[in-house]
Amino acid sequence: MSEGMRAVLGTFRVLEEVAFTQPAGVGELARRLRMPKTTVQRALRTLWTAGWICPSGAETTSWVLTTRALHIGQRALPDLGVRDAALPIMRELRAETGETAHLMVLEGDHAVLIEKVETEHPIRAVITLGSAVPLHGSSNGKAMLAHRPVDEVRAIVGDRLDRHTDRTIVDWDEFLAELSRVRERGYATNVGEWRTDIAAVASPIFDHEGDTRASLSVSAPGSRMPAELRGRYGALVVAAAQRVSTMLGYRRPPPPDH
Repeated sequence: MSEGMRAVLGTFRVLEEVAFTQPAGVGELARRLRMPKTTVQRALRTLWTAGWICPSGAETTSWVLTTRALHIGQRALPDLGVRDAALPIMRELRAETGETAHLMVLEGDHAVLIEKVETEHPIRAVITLGSAVPLHGSSNGKAMLAHRPVDEVRAIVGDRLDRHTDRTIVDWDEFLAELSRVRERGYATNVGEWRTDIAAVASPIFDHEGDTRASLSVSAPGSRMPAELRGRYGALVVAAAQRVSTMLGYRRPPPPDH
């Protein structure tokens, strides 16, 4: 592989990592990517010049995606039809709970936010459109994984379950047991597993082939979503996701004969 090709691939790796960890600093990116800081710095300057990222503050010490990444991604995603089906239902979900509704799709080994309906509370769980969140540390990710075979889950997530907070599930047996609970109750929960200040419930959206490449969630600061509300919001998000699935052509299989 030529030096030029390695530089291009390295720049794309930096872009993807900024999307996952934003706001991201040079040191953190270099550590996560196992790349020299000088290489990461050159990649960041290239991406800034091209309009893909910008400094998160007045100084160039941390970086975030620009809307350019979202605009390009919207043209590429095959799942955009789900947005039209979900958006009015998300507005109803926000009205019922008073909290932010999120719509995410499966993209590689992350869940990517493609639509949201914000709460009116001044204190809220802030996730920007186009952000990528870890599958095993988010309610949306767990909802999309729960109905897949174990070998497929492992292939998507990878061998290692990275720790994001003290509450992140990093043991595979425990994580698979969690996915089993998600299947049983119809929704996934996240209480500080990705970010310590966020709690969420999510339910999978099934397409006309019965695949789960999207999910619907309600997110809030943890203090506004205690256990009793997670149960109530979970039931609401299951009903909402089922309505979206029906609009996409999904038909639930009949119960097995006994």
